Amino acid sequence: MIFGGLYLRESKEPTAGRFDVAGFVLAASGLAGILYALSQGPEKGWGSGEVLVTGLVGVALTVAMVVVELRIDQPMLTLRLYRDRMFRNSNMINTLSYASFASFLFLLPQFLQSLLGYSALESGLTTFPQAVGVILASQFVGKLYHTIGPRRLVAAGLVGVSLSNIPFMFVTLGVSQMTIRELMFLRGLSMAFAFVPLQAATYANIAKQDTGRASAIFSTQRQASAAIGVAILATLFHSRLIHLSNDAAPTPEVTLQAFHFAFAGSIVISLMGAVFAALFIRDIDAKPTMHPRPKKKSAVAA
Repeated sequence: MIFGGLYLRESKEPTAGRFDVAGFVLAASGLAGILYALSQGPEKGWGSGEVLVTGLVGVALTVAMVVVELRIDQPMLTLRLYRDRMFRNSNMINTLSYASFASFLFLLPQFLQSLLGYSALESGLTTFPQAVGVILASQFVGKLYHTIGPRRLVAAGLVGVSLSNIPFMFVTLGVSQMTIRELMFLRGLSMAFAFVPLQAATYANIAKQDTGRASAIFSTQRQASAAIGVAILATLFHSRLIHLSNDAAPTPEVTLQAFHFAFAGSIVISLMGAVFAALFIRDIDAKPTMHPRPKKKSAVAA
């Protein structure tokens, strides 16, 4: 709080426009319906009436929101910004990367507390080295970004996240805290290589007056992708647990296998993000946020 009071600069949107009542109501109700269905689906079943009704109504309201937002001059969510290739592709990749990130952070404490018997404090102290890895690696990634560009950094970072997740498919009930801390530290180092370039490249071609609107879309999509990732991994875990236990009380060994299966799902999502980054991100689109590379002197000039 003290740091923010001293160093953060006040920023006001000069062209905020009037309050978009229709967009606000449709976005709030539509996204709420979708997120509620995603959160309840793994537990109550995707075919339950409650999940189907809230999910379908949420989708319908969200579609109506898109139609409305594209037709008014000053929308709450400026969806026309998706016309920019860098903004569109970065958000697509960020959806996959954040879905993998959030869903893994949802699943791992469940594994540590429900299966290994850790307390909430012990679980937090076991996973926190990931944040340390992000902080340390961010110092280097920010400098590399200006010369290497986002495509290779993001792809390499998501591959690194996937590789650091693979050992979790083979952990045993006797895995040590230190082993998990080391893996989480490596995961944090890799995540910085993905998140820092994505954060910078997403806004590379966004005009200053549209930055607030672009940030709103970025934040909304990130929260929705987190819910989607959690729903996917929770569904994988529950379905595998039911399949292996055959309606009997699951043993710790069976529960462990279900966790392994869900961890594998997180790896697939992050690898998809790496592939999309390699295929769709173009460094030339992020040129406004990069420093030009120094030209090599010719032999004659030398």
